[in-house]
Amino acid sequence: MKQRLLIVEPSEVIAEGLKAILEGQIRFKVLEPERSADRLEERLLALRPDVLLINPTLIDNTAPLRTEGPMALVALVYQYVEREQLKAYDAVVDIRDSRATIIETLAQASPSEGKADDNNYELTKRETAVLIELAQGKTNKEIADALSVSVHTVISHRKNITHKTGIKSVAGLTVYAMLNNLIDESSAVK
Repeated sequence: MKQRLLIVEPSEVIAEGLKAILEGQIRFKVLEPERSADRLEERLLALRPDVLLINPTLIDNTAPLRTEGPMALVALVYQYVEREQLKAYDAVVDIRDSRATIIETLAQASPSEGKADDNNYELTKRETAVLIELAQGKTNKEIADALSVSVHTVISHRKNITHKTGIKSVAGLTVYAMLNNLIDESSAVK
């Protein structure tokens, strides 16, 4: 079953570009984009999207959006947004991310891909790659450069890794990577 995705973005170029990228995907049914947050509550009630891809500068608080049922809330960024504000989102998409990264991030955030089913704790290939880089002592910026993704995407993957493993510290994640034979002791952080 296709995930119903609603894009909320004032820029027609960005909204229509994302719509064009995502419409060809078998996992998403892209709804007509919304240009402002003015009518957002009524559109959410009427459409009941599975994934809401929204520019976080349009709203002050995500709490009212969370009351509309099982829905992944994904921040769409292309300018500086406070880290604290991004913590309210399930994932972050940077418009500078590649097509594949945008699709993967949205798929991971969607309710059917593990958000609604809390028993799915297996790391994706991209999360595993981020974990390996992290265990080797790289910063978010270095990981982003190595994997050709944005820093926001790395942070989103790190949140997913922490959620799935229950491990919050870099040292703990390094031990986890070593115990799961993702890295050897010589390449781990000393």
